[in-house]
Amino acid sequence: MTGKPTSSSNTTDVLVVGAGPTGLLLAGDLAAVGLSVTLVERRPRETGNLTRAFAVHARTLEMLDARGLTDELIRRGEIVRRMHLFGRLSLDLGRLRTRFPYLLVTPQYEVEHLLERRARSATVDFRYDTRLVGLRQDADSVTAEVRGEDDALTTLRARYLVGTDGMRSAVREALGLPFPGTSVIRSIVLADVRLAREPEALLSVRGNGEAFTVIASFGDGWYRVMGWNRNRQVPDSEPVELDEVREITRAALGTDLGMHEARWISRFHSDERQAPAYRAGRVFLAGDAAHVHSPAGGQGMNTGIQDAANLSWKIAAVLKGHSPAALLDTYESERHPVGRAVLRSSGALVRLAMAHTPLQRAARSVCAQLVNTVRPASAKAMQMVSGIGISYRAERGAHRLTGKRAPDLELAEGRLHTLLRNASPVLITPAGRTPDLPAHVISAHWPGARRTSLLVRPDGYIAWAGEKEDTGDRLAHLLGV
Repeated sequence: MTGKPTSSSNTTDVLVVGAGPTGLLLAGDLAAVGLSVTLVERRPRETGNLTRAFAVHARTLEMLDARGLTDELIRRGEIVRRMHLFGRLSLDLGRLRTRFPYLLVTPQYEVEHLLERRARSATVDFRYDTRLVGLRQDADSVTAEVRGEDDALTTLRARYLVGTDGMRSAVREALGLPFPGTSVIRSIVLADVRLAREPEALLSVRGNGEAFTVIASFGDGWYRVMGWNRNRQVPDSEPVELDEVREITRAALGTDLGMHEARWISRFHSDERQAPAYRAGRVFLAGDAAHVHSPAGGQGMNTGIQDAANLSWKIAAVLKGHSPAALLDTYESERHPVGRAVLRSSGALVRLAMAHTPLQRAARSVCAQLVNTVRPASAKAMQMVSGIGISYRAERGAHRLTGKRAPDLELAEGRLHTLLRNASPVLITPAGRTPDLPAHVISAHWPGARRTSLLVRPDGYIAWAGEKEDTGDRLAHLLGV
């Protein structure tokens, strides 16, 4: 069944539902290694630039670098090396141990453009203006019913299906999975505007209990403004005018910075929800279909992209016969705890921004003081928000590096991220030692005298580490190689 798709094929290796950043990266990864992929999206292809996300964190930049996309994306965005929160808390992102020690401010649609171009070049079969209306599965496949722009019903059959179709996921609904949680904040306004005066920082968050605002520079004269006013809680359908955005900004910041000319204004509410399971048989959930949380910290798009990077190589390894099907169980066991942690951290940030009572505001001051003055607290906060600190649980007795993120190591054969562009595991061994490896595993060597061997997964995490020379024998049960 494996093979490149044609535009008329209704049989595919993997069906992806939802063409946001999560679905686009996942589809591109799978197609790039030779699998047939169909991607359906309920929106028309041309939907304009109406996107909420604007922050690309360091760990996501690393993953995009392993796909050859980061350099171009950086040219389109604005680098922020320090985050200012609530006027008192400051995070120096330059201390992150990564090739990308900063946050990149760029609209979500810029990320989507790069990922869509990559997916199209890998011959993903795109079907816009198409919505999922039902699915069923058996032991070998998933059958989905979709309705296209002509209202005709089409049946698509796939080995696996992944729902990346957002908070109101049709895939999750078809599975009958609940989405427990609550609305944490209502009536958030969002706008892209021009300012007569530059703010003090490229990215800042200010709040005084009655209102808060986030201002971020795109670097091209446009600024993303997100704001909330405790005294104006209205439905999402209520129209938003630029005057309201100005009023919220003045309430939180003391000035509207000469705000004028909006190219986009919207109102939305924010929920904290997580599906109890990310997998049901041959169907998976990723991104906002699996978890949603407050916009604080800008972690939503980033978490979804990292979901996709975790899942794509596992589906590919199973369909290509490199790994047993049980590998797919590790997607949920690894990513569900990450989603839960992001809910906690982003929820804490938004509650700090909304601090209203004297006790709450005092607690916020204590938190800011702690992060600003206690280096381990500051490091932990930055690692969590940036994604650099995410790791996966290792088996008892495993090497201390197992499950940890592998930085972009300089190896005798070049940078690790460059080697990972082949979407294959990379075995790093001491110089002069090259064990027999399956064809799909890349061999690399330390340039110096380091003796630790590492097996790095295609998503950049360490699957195994060891100090002995029996690396070849140990590979038999790792990733099915």
